[in-house]
Amino acid sequence: MYGGSIPSEASKHLRHYGAAWLVACGEENTGLACMTAPSEAPFHPRLAFLPEVLLVFLRLGLTSFGGPIAHMGYFRAELVERRKWVHPETFADLVALCQFLPGPASSELGVALGMTRAGLLGGLAAWIGFTAPSVLAMIAFAYAIGLVAHPETMAFLHGLKILAVAVVAQAVWTMAKNLCPDRERATLAVGAAILVLVFPSAQGQIAAIILGAYLGWRFLPAETNATPAELAPLVSRPVATGAFILFVLLLVLPSFAASVIGGRTTLLFANFYRTGALVFGGGHVVLPLLQEAVVQTGFVGKEAFLSGYGAAQAVPGPLFSFAAYLGAVAEGTLSGWRGGLLCLVAIYLPSFLLLLAALPFWERLRREPQAQATLKGVNAVVVGLLTAALYTPVFTTAVRTPGDFGLALICWLLLEIWRAPPALVALFAALAAETLGLLRYFFLIG
Repeated sequence: MYGGSIPSEASKHLRHYGAAWLVACGEENTGLACMTAPSEAPFHPRLAFLPEVLLVFLRLGLTSFGGPIAHMGYFRAELVERRKWVHPETFADLVALCQFLPGPASSELGVALGMTRAGLLGGLAAWIGFTAPSVLAMIAFAYAIGLVAHPETMAFLHGLKILAVAVVAQAVWTMAKNLCPDRERATLAVGAAILVLVFPSAQGQIAAIILGAYLGWRFLPAETNATPAELAPLVSRPVATGAFILFVLLLVLPSFAASVIGGRTTLLFANFYRTGALVFGGGHVVLPLLQEAVVQTGFVGKEAFLSGYGAAQAVPGPLFSFAAYLGAVAEGTLSGWRGGLLCLVAIYLPSFLLLLAALPFWERLRREPQAQATLKGVNAVVVGLLTAALYTPVFTTAVRTPGDFGLALICWLLLEIWRAPPALVALFAALAAETLGLLRYFFLIG
């Protein structure tokens, strides 16, 4: 009875689930770890990889500093080179798609990679794992800021605001070199900066993005990719269509309801959802849109906004977790951790819905040269928007004295030239601001 062979179907499932267990336990270099689910398996065996996806991205969320481009480098080293979840060509394809869509590019890429491993739930697990560490840290900071925001410790918070000047300046410097390498795109960036400084509103930013997309499509040179790699479908077209319809409804209905019925919670959701739908590339480019969403509307003061933005530089993971801090400190009927989670979901939801909507159609769209030209124009405008944000509110709020300006320069030098870890630079900025505060008090200098 026990000496016979195992039936072939049961054998396949045993081999698959045994492989999944070994992978989740870290045995990714064994032969079993390379097995994939048989297509005819009736119990969705890819779900067995969910714990692995969650744990891998949780580790990435705890260790990934440096912004969206650096995050993609971490993803490639861990998931392409070490674990071999996807082929390098597929990874490059997904990077191109996530750069093309609005929203946080590295988080979108993480979701797509999680989906390749464990389906839609794998994408959710990847997002939770990658985002949770920074979200918990930023919500904790939101609670702590009420305890430390008194005269004895304001210098510490002011140091984080000065750090924000250096971080945004570094982002402008790096992005301008990469995204505005020619006269045409540099001109677009400067024009966009002037436009949003003259018209400092969400409408001005939207107009700049639309104008940049049109000018890129119309005048910038198009590039062709002769032999793009095939991208395996991750979602069906009906799912993609439903995701796009939901994206449009959530873009329109909350804003309409907030304007007609009122309600600050609805308005807060609408503002963060619109921000997530309009920002391209993620990282520091979200700053001007978030400033418009919460500072100009009175949800968060400038001081609290910049303090949180400076603190966000000291935590790993996606900068979009800054939204959780803003929701936690926002003035309204819903604040604290509930407000933080509301704003976090609102800012991420549009990009994830668009990712689901675009995946089945990306194979055709990415072959269109004009799509890349359009994206060039949008990226140049994004540099201009960030340049305007560097001046106001970042510089005008944080830099009050020559000593502040000198500290901002030192922070920029440490980040850009010495490549110091952002967490250490944040600690240095806070301690240096405290020292400057003592010097001003005792010696009346800088």
